[in-house]
Amino acid sequence: MQGNNLITIGVADMKISNDPNALLITYSLGSCLGIVVYDPQAMVGGMLHAMLPESKEDSHSNNFNPYKYVVSGVPLLFKETYKYGAKKNHMIVKVAGGSQILDDSGYFNIGKRNLAALRKLFWKNGVMIDGEHVEGTVARTMRLNIQNGEVTVSIGRGKEIVL
Repeated sequence: MQGNNLITIGVADMKISNDPNALLITYSLGSCLGIVVYDPQAMVGGMLHAMLPESKEDSHSNNFNPYKYVVSGVPLLFKETYKYGAKKNHMIVKVAGGSQILDDSGYFNIGKRNLAALRKLFWKNGVMIDGEHVEGTVARTMRLNIQNGEVTVSIGRGKEIVL
């Protein structure tokens, strides 16, 4: 996978790029979700690493981070790509993560709750997921190549798939 300009997306973070040399990457997707949107006509893409489905804190507080949550981060992901010329009807959407890690009993089900929140949000807004590698009990690394829109996911140690 190409990409001379490596852009790392941390936990509760989001990045957008229209640099054809950029490779967006996020690590350690366990119960978190990595959400990628890419417009092949505008050659712009973005990636969000969301931790939780929704916030219980005040969104107007100084410490509020909208990228931490699926329901507040995903709309911003789309809106920011629009600023670079992307259009909703051109978007390719890919998702990875939502595993059940460090919760063997399934008590918290954060991964499943993250996926449910994302699917509900997409359904309400007429957005389809074009590729995904979700659930299970593995950690993932997700990459987006801005030049061609290719999204790869590394699972555990060594196995890599193209979404």
